[in-house]
Amino acid sequence: MRQPPQSPAESPPTQRVREAALDWFVRRRNKDFSAKEECAFQSWLQSDPKHGDAFAHWQDEWQAFEVVPADMRAMLQRNLAYDSAMQAASAAGTLQSTSGAESGLEQRLTQTEVKVKAGSQGSLSRRRVLAPTFAVAAIAITAGTGLLAWNHWQAQPVFAQTFSSQRGQQVDLSLPDGSRLRLDTATRVNVTYYRDRREVSLLGGQAVFAVQADGTRPFQVQAGPLRVTVVGTRFSVRHTPDIIGDDGIHVAVEEGRVRVERAGAQTGSLPRDGDQVALYLTSGQQVVSNAAGTLSAVAPVPDGGIAPWRENRVKFDDVPLDRALAELARYRDIQLVVRDPAVAALRISGVFDPRDMSTFKRVLPLSLPVRLRDADGVTEVVPLR
Repeated sequence: MRQPPQSPAESPPTQRVREAALDWFVRRRNKDFSAKEECAFQSWLQSDPKHGDAFAHWQDEWQAFEVVPADMRAMLQRNLAYDSAMQAASAAGTLQSTSGAESGLEQRLTQTEVKVKAGSQGSLSRRRVLAPTFAVAAIAITAGTGLLAWNHWQAQPVFAQTFSSQRGQQVDLSLPDGSRLRLDTATRVNVTYYRDRREVSLLGGQAVFAVQADGTRPFQVQAGPLRVTVVGTRFSVRHTPDIIGDDGIHVAVEEGRVRVERAGAQTGSLPRDGDQVALYLTSGQQVVSNAAGTLSAVAPVPDGGIAPWRENRVKFDDVPLDRALAELARYRDIQLVVRDPAVAALRISGVFDPRDMSTFKRVLPLSLPVRLRDADGVTEVVPLR
């Protein structure tokens, strides 16, 4: 296969020749390529022997593409169609492209599209420009490093976006593939789409996921040391590393089936020394882990459902008072403090509206042997003496 001159010290003129040859190759494959454009191409071709070598290089690469298996070509076509859909969603404001995340191939395609538009004598529609893009991509994946280039292209993020909710706020999000997220108060997630998978990192807080089924692009949620993998389902994940005693991960399934595993676990892993490394949850089941990712036994979802916070309810079931106050503080400034370790260890049960702290303050002395003492603008919970 003919290779045009190239080296780390390649001069700008040679690089310009390569790019011009690629532009001409793409344009000439278009059925609307005019006789006037062909005349201009022949003039460019004859003006410098390097032009012919560079153009022949792209012809050779295209011929090499003919031997690529049909399934790989079909995969490339699907991925390009997926990229187009993601771009349309991004233009509508749903997600934004990751700055600097384009691969060299994507940069070349973008540059080619711009140059073809700018260099044509007549106006080229977007349809005409994108029509040969598949051919250019095919050339790129068969050139040079071959499969390595293909794998590198597959590994580049298509889109990435960070979403967050403020304290006391809940946020509903619609993703471009039809999946939906609902973020509870003080929650932050990173959403990253690749061509072969969808990933969400739950950095803190809790969220409910309603995932659009797509067997070719699994949906994964990373929360601390745990990874939750689904195809299509509705489930919740909680990860609150800043709350002492509640720094593990909680996964509950409302519909469908999910796999829960430690991030380093391999598919098909078996329990080791009685320690679960991976398990499956189905509708109505939940599991919790500690901060290290050690999984508990599977348990049924309580009557309140997988996420009572969607109805502005916080449920405590024999929870230490200091942990209950930390949970309520995720929603608003509660202006309640506990300094006595014995009071902090008292356990509380009940269902509360985190927006209604006045009711909580009235109920607290009726539920526990404590009283409220106001001082310096805050209310301290002290022993009842």
